[in-house]
Amino acid sequence: MSIQTILLLLGAAILALGFAIFQYGGRSKKETNKNIGLPVLRFLSVFLLLVLLINPKFKKQTYYTEKPTLILGVDNSSSVGYLQQEQKVRDVVQMLRSDQELNKRFEIATYTFGENLKDTTGFTFRDTQTNIANTLRELDQIYGQNVAPTLLITDGNQTYGVDYQYSSKEYNQQLYPIILGDTIRHTDLKLRQLNVNKYAYLKNQFPVEAIVTYNGTKSVESKFIITNGGTTIFSKTIAFSPSENSKVITAQLPARTAGIQTYRAAIVPINEEKNKENNQKQFAVEVIDQKTNVLVVSTLVHPDIGVLKRSVERDERSAVTIKKPSEIKDLESYQLVVLYQPDTSFKNVYEKLKISSKNYFTITGTKTNWSYLNSAQSSFFYDYTRQKENFLAALNRNYTTFLLDDIDFESYPPLEGVFGDVTMITAHQVIAYQKIGAITTGNPLLATMETGTRREGVLFGEGLWKWRAQEYVENNSFKRFDDFFGKILQYLASNKKKQRLEVKSESFYYGNSGVRIQAAYFTKNYEFDRRGHLNVTVKNIETAVSKVVPFVLKNTNYEVDLSNFPAGKYEYTVTVAEEKLANSGNFTILDFDIEKQFLNADVTKLRQAATNTDGKAFFSSQLNDLTKQLLTDKRYQPIQKKQESTVSLIDWKYLLGMLILILTIEWFMRKYNGLI
Repeated sequence: MSIQTILLLLGAAILALGFAIFQYGGRSKKETNKNIGLPVLRFLSVFLLLVLLINPKFKKQTYYTEKPTLILGVDNSSSVGYLQQEQKVRDVVQMLRSDQELNKRFEIATYTFGENLKDTTGFTFRDTQTNIANTLRELDQIYGQNVAPTLLITDGNQTYGVDYQYSSKEYNQQLYPIILGDTIRHTDLKLRQLNVNKYAYLKNQFPVEAIVTYNGTKSVESKFIITNGGTTIFSKTIAFSPSENSKVITAQLPARTAGIQTYRAAIVPINEEKNKENNQKQFAVEVIDQKTNVLVVSTLVHPDIGVLKRSVERDERSAVTIKKPSEIKDLESYQLVVLYQPDTSFKNVYEKLKISSKNYFTITGTKTNWSYLNSAQSSFFYDYTRQKENFLAALNRNYTTFLLDDIDFESYPPLEGVFGDVTMITAHQVIAYQKIGAITTGNPLLATMETGTRREGVLFGEGLWKWRAQEYVENNSFKRFDDFFGKILQYLASNKKKQRLEVKSESFYYGNSGVRIQAAYFTKNYEFDRRGHLNVTVKNIETAVSKVVPFVLKNTNYEVDLSNFPAGKYEYTVTVAEEKLANSGNFTILDFDIEKQFLNADVTKLRQAATNTDGKAFFSSQLNDLTKQLLTDKRYQPIQKKQESTVSLIDWKYLLGMLILILTIEWFMRKYNGLI
């Protein structure tokens, strides 16, 4: 309590005493002795009232014991079920959670993991993917600053993501894997990996690469085959031995028919094999008869150009050509022209664009000749200065020209440009606005335009390579950025007429990946309509079974998840309730469950992950040893902590009650003695 508060309380006591003497001090000595309690009560009531007004603050200290957390991470993938370990997992979790000694020492938290980490105790063993590295990363974000030894109840088989055998070195807790599954090495042939492009071009050949492995103690011989519609189109005999246990097979297959072509690659099983599911894989190739060509025109050597090339060519149906303005002869073979930081040398290009009416995308920056650019085109005017500026991006969530996924611009570094005001001359829609510091301006940073049959786009800033690099830093992948920018370039490269109901789906999906269809529904003024009731009717072509599934509104589009549909060929029709709008298409779901490719637990990786974190691996039959290890480890001790808080006296309800009680007693005494 401060000196100032003490002085105020002392003054309140003097003031309350003076008030009590003033009110009752003038009475006769006999009367005062009779009612000695009245001045005392008046002093207390006035003093308490003044204390409440002063409202002194006190420091309150509380002590509590914090137990370390024991994390149970349970593998919820279908490989656990395939290895027939479901009941074993439930028994292990039940034994650990009901152990009294463990509950005295630890706070037990249970999670399940497969493709994602979930805070739940509901085990389904249906996840079609396993990412142990991501599980450890997310747990580290939650418990990184705490003492939280982690028990991973798993077979150790990861289907995608960074190899947890090495990434576990960054985990800040001790790992104690509880190993599930068979550890005996059986004789096994396995089609470990199949590499194939998603697209091929009609009347060309496309490559297929297969990696086949063998585990066994004697020499064997088998045959690798690729079939299409029951017809064998490639065959090769392969010999294996204990020392030569891996083969890489390459094949060139013909693309004779346009459309989706489904193939099956397989290594013929040998008699001793226990798991024959991992001997084959189904794959598909979409054979197309045309390619989207994008021309990038620039006089500069800049990393942004490399980003454009990678984003476009991520779609194998597209190709990028990079040229200087002086090298441009004609534009007939290109569907989109990207103009990177135009200057006066682009005069020839702009003349050809006016004649051909080709779609184009302008990217400006610090090297742009704005005086020339303002005169060379009529879509926008930039009232520029000589001052450079950094522009952050603020996403326009009301952009409705085409389906565009949300992207976290907030964490992206700024683009570099020239300070000024933008005047958009033609009809346009803004994808992202310029943001300077914390202020979002009305100037577009990224926008698209449509004039007649021509589509245009403009980006008022350079430094796309920083955005792509930041995306990798945050998500260990360029995919989200490449998808976002690739969609913009695909839209600009197309002349397809805009529709009120647009649908986006893949031509085929693998059974272990999500099957999702997206749609956008617009009003008659082509504004995104969030009130729509969209349904998709999905029909299995082979069985003729149909099912109607409603769409769910998700940000600026509608989405439906069909991941629970079995493998097969499907037709779909998307409709809008109370509207005569429909959009149809088809897709194929390939029969492939990567979780069934495993025969054994990956003991080596689990033990290495435990060693990396100063933990230890145990088998499910060694729970007593694990429990003893946890209870005797001195690193896991309860910690007594002190919490100090500041409490205001006005928050103490009893003080107000005392004041009311004192005033009540005084009133009754005055009434009794005839003073009222």
